[in-house]
Parts: sequence; structure tokens; C-alpha cells
Amino acid sequence: MVKNDFDEETVNQAKETAESFLRNNYENIQTIEFSEDYSNPMGGLMIRGTVNEQEDANFLIDIDFGSENKLQVSSIGKGKDFPVEKEECKDKFCDY
Repeated sequence: MVKNDFDEETVNQAKETAESFLRNNYENIQTIEFSEDYSNPMGGLMIRGTVNEQEDANFLIDIDFGSENKLQVSSIGKGKDFPVEKEECKDKFCDY
């Protein structure tokens, strides 16, 4: 279990950002479980976890610091059983 040098407040904000992103961009997200590993090989903040209590519905979300230090999702990697994107969010991320 590796944690990067992010304070608890930043990690909690990143989790909130990731949860909002998932719920607003994907169908049928019932539960979200986060891991405690926030490391990213490039030194950034990455949020990992699973949705709907399914091991193969896992995700990796890369969080960046946008304008005015607002956290934003820069990319997502999804497991094979991850829920599908909402139709209106397929071409671009929906607001979150």
C-alpha cells in the first residue's frame, strides 16, 4: 500500500471529484469503493477503486490540478465489467 505525499484534505477532495465524475458520466453506479493507494508513477494523484462491488468493474482516475487549483479528472482507465458511459457523455466528459 503506497500513499503519495498528498494531505488528507486533498485526497478527500480528489475522492469527491472522482465520485461525482463517475456518477455523472456512467450508467448504473450504485456503490463506489476506493482503495488507499494514491500513487502515480509520474508523481501525480491517482484514485483507484471499484464500483457496484464487482472486482472487474475497477477504475483508475488520474486527477489533475486545474485552474485555480480546482481538482479535475484528466483520464480514466476502466476494467472489463465497468458500467457503460451515459449516451450524452460519450463524446466529452459531462459536468461533474
